[in-house]
Amino acid sequence: MANKTTWIDPKTVERRWWVVDAEGKILGRLASEIARILMGKHKPQWQPNLDIGDFVIVVNAEKVKLTGKKLDQKFHYRHSGRLGNLKAYSYRWMLENRPERVIELAVSKMLPKNRLRARMLKRLRVYCGPNHPHQAQKPQPLSLTNTRVPVPAQ
Repeated sequence: MANKTTWIDPKTVERRWWVVDAEGKILGRLASEIARILMGKHKPQWQPNLDIGDFVIVVNAEKVKLTGKKLDQKFHYRHSGRLGNLKAYSYRWMLENRPERVIELAVSKMLPKNRLRARMLKRLRVYCGPNHPHQAQKPQPLSLTNTRVPVPAQ
């Protein structure tokens, strides 16, 4: 008898809460790990067409790091649709004024570009500072393994 694929009901999936401290972490590596948790790829019953991911709380968003010269050379662009309304924000300005948005944008771009993206992003909560209002959900700390920059050989 051949193996059968078991299908799960997304309504019955148990969702856990994780808290991540962004202090000293590199933005891209942090965002890829958060996106993995939001998609549910860390679970054995993951399926690409289902939304079975967990909730993620990110604290200390203003202390995230960018490598190289990205603070001044990388920009986020917004356009309202009207002529002449293209706005460009450097990541240095964004980290000083809207640090939560930096992490939200990085995670959003690493999620699948389909209808599930909006649902997954609703489970991401980003806060400046070490405090968050989700103590009642009993979030567990998430240790990220590959967030360090490799040292170049000399």
